[in-house]
Amino acid sequence: MAASQLGIDRADVRRARTLARQVGKPIVDLARRHTTVSVERATLRLAGLGGADPDGTPWVNRLADVVRADTGLEHGVSLPVWDALLRGEAEDLLTLAQKAAAGSVTFRLPEGRDSTRAAGASRKAVAAGIRQIDRQRVAREKMIARVGDAPSKPWIYLIVATGDIHEDIPQAQAAAREGADVIAVIRSTGQSLLDFVPEGATREGFAGTYATQENFRLMRAALDETSRELGRYVRLTNYASGLCMPEIATLAGLERLDMMLNDSMYGILFRDINPVRTFVDQRFSRQIHARAGIIINTGEDNYLTTADAVEAAHTVTTSQLLNEYFAKEAGLEDWQLGLGHAFEIDPEVPDSFRLELAHAMLARELFPDAPLKWMPPTRHMTGDIFKGYLLDGFFNLVGAMTGQGILLVGMMTEAVVTPWISDRDLALQNVRYVMNAAGNLREDFHPSPDGFIATRAREVLGEAVDLLEEIKADRSVPGQPPLLSAIADGTFGLMKRPADKGKGLDGVARKAPGYYNPATEILEGTK
Repeated sequence: MAASQLGIDRADVRRARTLARQVGKPIVDLARRHTTVSVERATLRLAGLGGADPDGTPWVNRLADVVRADTGLEHGVSLPVWDALLRGEAEDLLTLAQKAAAGSVTFRLPEGRDSTRAAGASRKAVAAGIRQIDRQRVAREKMIARVGDAPSKPWIYLIVATGDIHEDIPQAQAAAREGADVIAVIRSTGQSLLDFVPEGATREGFAGTYATQENFRLMRAALDETSRELGRYVRLTNYASGLCMPEIATLAGLERLDMMLNDSMYGILFRDINPVRTFVDQRFSRQIHARAGIIINTGEDNYLTTADAVEAAHTVTTSQLLNEYFAKEAGLEDWQLGLGHAFEIDPEVPDSFRLELAHAMLARELFPDAPLKWMPPTRHMTGDIFKGYLLDGFFNLVGAMTGQGILLVGMMTEAVVTPWISDRDLALQNVRYVMNAAGNLREDFHPSPDGFIATRAREVLGEAVDLLEEIKADRSVPGQPPLLSAIADGTFGLMKRPADKGKGLDGVARKAPGYYNPATEILEGTK
């Protein structure tokens, strides 16, 4: 760590990371002991099973549900599925899924040599999917080398959200031509709560477009075309969150997405998804992201839409430290950590700009090698588009002054309408003006060591360390990881989410002795 511009003691930073590890490790241990329906379905997707029945239910759901009914989820689906294939119940996974759905296959848990053969066959099939993810990572690297990368940072990140993939594509291409480096296709409202991944190209999303493999493929192909046209690689983002986090992460790797929204607590806090389900799913999904070379974006900015951005600033830092620990434990590297934070302080608060600058500088200093994802004002956008445009300009200036890696473009029509293309164009002009005018202002700006900004940054870090100490010491529920108790108490975003409640709990199983998952074995390099 370089000399601190904020006067932060390195021992305090080491203490914060040690506490994050101590608070996070019991969650990792919990995740290792459990599996979920989505982890098992993701494994089937890696083995090549796709498509859906005439009613739109994915074949992975059909097959996993029958296996679970016959043998239980706690053993995983791989051994029963490939045992059935080796017994001649069907010639391939799709046929097996169709026969299972029709009730003409009964699954068993193989033993002895049958189990060994099933494990070997499943590993071979799943390895083929992981090799495809590896090929897509190489393809990204080759394309960047061939057409060039974004010329500067922060990468300018812009959202499209029409609900129709065939409308999203021209909007995304237009945004790239106007200067966007990253296109995020926001998901249809409520997709987080679907315990299946819709199939095919979709045209009927609500305030967003469904995340499907075909939609991923179509947008990636379109942005590749635009990348070649512009002479710079345009990155594509979607959302690996909700009840199908592992599956969507897998599809993103197979179709060469570049970033994924993937936070350790967002689904728990803001979608009421069961905490255990979320932590199990996010660990597997991050292992996929690590393998695919995908940059994750975390969701700390959301805390400040429900909690006060000054009083709760330390909870953002605490979550960033936990997200860093969980990400690195799953195999992600610093350059893949788009840790989130946001410009959400009420502009009427005295010195609000200096407070925002202090929080952004703290994040930049704590995570010097992470890109960081800087989020624009939303909570205090009033519908006054002129004030909103000015506020976005201040947000962009903080981004320039603190070396953020990923800057999400703020819209002056936030809280008024879904932005028009013309709104996005004006917003991009705002970003370009500030970035060009500020230049490398970061190298000239040094806060006074005893001034308001540095003092505030040290205060927030101290409060984060204190909070981690409190969480670590919590023994209110014997045998339960303390972080789960903190989440249940409303520590983050004021949302209280008990570990035994929430959507998707019925899709969690504690692993039995002999549980087998070839995807986990390959991703963790355990064999």
